[in-house]
Amino acid sequence: MKDLKPLIQHFLRSLFAAAFVFTGVSQAYASSTQAAVDKNFAAVERAVNDAGLITIVSIDHARLAAEEGVEMPPSRVQIFSDPGINTAILSENVRAGLDLPFRVLSYAQDGTVKDIYTDAEFLKIRHGLNNQKTLDSYRARLNAVVRGVSAIAAPTQELTADFGIIELNSSLSVGEAVSNLTEIVMAQDDTVWFGEINFTNEASKHDVTLPEAVLLLFGGPAPGGVAMADFPSIGLDAFCQKLLVYADENGGSVVIFNDIAALAELHYGSSAKPHQALNEQLTATFKKALEQ
Repeated sequence: MKDLKPLIQHFLRSLFAAAFVFTGVSQAYASSTQAAVDKNFAAVERAVNDAGLITIVSIDHARLAAEEGVEMPPSRVQIFSDPGINTAILSENVRAGLDLPFRVLSYAQDGTVKDIYTDAEFLKIRHGLNNQKTLDSYRARLNAVVRGVSAIAAPTQELTADFGIIELNSSLSVGEAVSNLTEIVMAQDDTVWFGEINFTNEASKHDVTLPEAVLLLFGGPAPGGVAMADFPSIGLDAFCQKLLVYADENGGSVVIFNDIAALAELHYGSSAKPHQALNEQLTATFKKALEQ
């Protein structure tokens, strides 16, 4: 029988060479996709500056997740603000602060680069807003930013009032609740703090009195990356994590935040175990903070 050793060696060399080429192509493809997301994100960033809006935070989901050893598609969200519009919306319903300020997400899905934003219709339905003048102002300011990219609005077909909102109540004041929540969140070793917005202070500068209302922004890059891996567009609403703390009528506080599984269902028609697990973990953590 003819010696098969040379044939086997040739086959293995060919296999390794093919794998090397495939890996190189995959890396080049991933790099080009990331570059396209970065380009779209930069265009949004320029438009925010040109429109005179205030940048609150820019979050690179994928690169932060990669630093924690988690792979996910390229994804970058820009959060920016117009305090006057925030105040007008919150004057009608303070709970709308959960969906403020403006957000635009640039991301890749199945190799296609996309941009998505939260529009006025989303706020109108979820929070029962009826002031058309305010909604039109919100839409106009946002359109000035997204007109330069092929962006689409977040889905609203299945959206209802208070959709996907988890609510907790506490006898703690807003200040006490914010302090306890901040402390317990930052005690987690996988958490990044992105900042907070005091909507009440913003409103006072526009001679408007609002109930105490503070928005906390933070996230866990590793669990967030896992949750977004097959559901990247939920990075618009669910990541970073947003906690709205506002005063109730009895001197206590109400804390609301997004149901990650519900938002996945809204965007994709399905959710996954990591979404439910994060919901449970976050709810338990926040409850503990509010009981102190």
